[in-house]
Amino acid sequence: MANEKRETATLLNTGIQGEVKIADDVVAVIAALAAQEVDGVGTMHGGVGKNIMAYVGVKKADKGVRVEVVNGVVRADVAVHIRYGYSIPEVSRKVQEKVRSSIETMTGLTVADVNIRVAGIQMEAGTTA
Repeated sequence: MANEKRETATLLNTGIQGEVKIADDVVAVIAALAAQEVDGVGTMHGGVGKNIMAYVGVKKADKGVRVEVVNGVVRADVAVHIRYGYSIPEVSRKVQEKVRSSIETMTGLTVADVNIRVAGIQMEAGTTA
């Protein structure tokens, strides 16, 4: 992902005067929520900063997701913990499909890539390895 911060993706041709802008953070939240709906996904993986924020009570719904939107095209990186006993390739494929479908359906943007990083295995009771 590029180092520069992109704040919005502009949808053109809405048929109404004006424009519709969707913040990249909104696209990231859609991706994170979609990934969490897939059976076999334990928790989303976030960096140290996000984990500290969660500890003090500030929870971000886009934990474990980075998106880049350029000219209406989305590239998403999703970091997850997979539940123990589930097929990593199968769960990863389902996450890619669900994230792509959710972003495209809800925003009208085109998804070029959904990259999955398995950051750990989640054991019973929420512990990760």
